[in-house]
Amino acid sequence: MSSEIVIAAFTNKAINLALRLAKFLNARVFVPKRLARDDVDVIDEALSEWTGKYFHEAKALIFISACGIAVRAIASHVESKLSDPAVIVIDEAGKFVIPILSGHVGGANELARKISGFLHSQPVITTATDVNNLVAVDEWAVNHDCAIENPELIKHVSGKILEGHEVGVAVTEQMQATPFPVTLILRPRNLILGTGCNKNTDPEEFEHAAKSFLDGAGVSVLSLKALASIDLKAQEKALVLFARNHNIPFLTFSASELQSLPGNFTSSQKVLSITGTDNVCERSCMLAAGKKAVLLRSKCIVSGITFALARETHSS
Repeated sequence: MSSEIVIAAFTNKAINLALRLAKFLNARVFVPKRLARDDVDVIDEALSEWTGKYFHEAKALIFISACGIAVRAIASHVESKLSDPAVIVIDEAGKFVIPILSGHVGGANELARKISGFLHSQPVITTATDVNNLVAVDEWAVNHDCAIENPELIKHVSGKILEGHEVGVAVTEQMQATPFPVTLILRPRNLILGTGCNKNTDPEEFEHAAKSFLDGAGVSVLSLKALASIDLKAQEKALVLFARNHNIPFLTFSASELQSLPGNFTSSQKVLSITGTDNVCERSCMLAAGKKAVLLRSKCIVSGITFALARETHSS
């Protein structure tokens, strides 16, 4: 899913509002063919078909219309609160901004508040935790860049919060026994996996080796923030697919960037003669993790593939 926001408008008055909003949000505006003009895109297919395309590609869909139009358009595409985009409805007068899907994980509630501030309109937030001014654990997870390991517990935990009970939430990258009888597990995305491999490494072998390495380090794959390597491996299929399958960026660095990184790293003259740097996996993960990075696990070879692991740290 991209970071794109798309806006659908169905009357001339709605188009004018959509164009104002598009400048604010850096969004694209779509209209029916009958309202086509030079400064907007055209919906060439049935609305449900158009919605299906952007439902899976965009970060947010905004309908400047009646709620019923939006509900019918998205009805057949709704799948999961963890993957559905934010969907918002705004009346053509711009008086009300109504998030109708993915209020927390998809960010619809937050986006609605942002839009309302711009339009000086009323956000209509209906999620129970927001109405009662309580913390929504799934929204907290998104705002703190955490993956939710057991999302089936979100409803249980939110329900307990609404009832005034204490709840169990663990925020850790470490694989360990859950500390509470019922524990919602949030995995902070703060780990960088550095790697080096032979040309044409089998993607399945790489996936298995990477998970074995992470298991050995005692951390969750959900806490990976990025995969890192040397730029010679930028098109290596196994690495590209691993990053894509785990929805993380694949960062690469030149040999000179890696070699100039200060620090004590496991050195290999063979690697130096081939790549121009004496170490790829440790140097790449540390460089990707930033100035305050901590090397959690140094160079390790699993099935002929080298791995290292670094953690981002932020000063308080």
